[in-house]
Amino acid sequence: MDKVLLITGASRGIGAATARHAAQAGWAVAVNYTAHSLAADEVVRSIRAAGGHAITVQADVADEAQVLRMFERIDAKFGRLTGLVNNAGVVDFSARLDEMDMDRWRRMFDINVLGSLLCAREAVRRMSPRHGGAGGAIVNVSSAASRLGSPGQYVDYAAAKGAIDAFTIGLAKEVAAEGIRVNAVRPGLIETDIHASGGLPDRVRDLQHLVPMQRGGTAAEVAEAIVWLLSPAASYTTMSLLDVSGGR
Repeated sequence: MDKVLLITGASRGIGAATARHAAQAGWAVAVNYTAHSLAADEVVRSIRAAGGHAITVQADVADEAQVLRMFERIDAKFGRLTGLVNNAGVVDFSARLDEMDMDRWRRMFDINVLGSLLCAREAVRRMSPRHGGAGGAIVNVSSAASRLGSPGQYVDYAAAKGAIDAFTIGLAKEVAAEGIRVNAVRPGLIETDIHASGGLPDRVRDLQHLVPMQRGGTAAEVAEAIVWLLSPAASYTTMSLLDVSGGR
């Protein structure tokens, strides 16, 4: 297949919306998940029901051995990868820095940062002409938190997403001449269940008055931006950090 895409953390939220939209755009999609197998199965079922191609691939992106097995499965099922969306990520409960511990920080950076670097490394090994590839596109899912800092709530998450911004810029420059485009989207307040996992299920409603557009965004709106960055329509776009944040 010519258009083979891996989306990490694709069983729910932005990842699931991106999987469905990308499949409609002709991508064969590998739907990665860590634990929510039934949700991932449902995403794949809906894609296949609409005539698309999709598989589930289980892996914790913070575990190198699992990631390597995931990429090998994609190789065997679909062939050489040409697109990657680094979407897998976590937040933790709202807290000040002086209330956090090292275990929380390690988990935050292992999944949000090192997992993205690891998946991007394996993608480049398949996309770059140095390794027999013909180019491709990588989209990292950052956050408006990288600009705003999330004081009093998630400064560690904001720091991790700041690392993703820097990584996006550096990798984009590193592989641009090899036909690989690297960009990031930075969602703002988006209606997904990541807020509940951080103990603030009403966060979007509580903060939407701070958004110039006066509302939270949807996963589908972020997916539109991601799939555009993956597409030939963005052929001269690399090293961009695209805010999808309602003006916040």
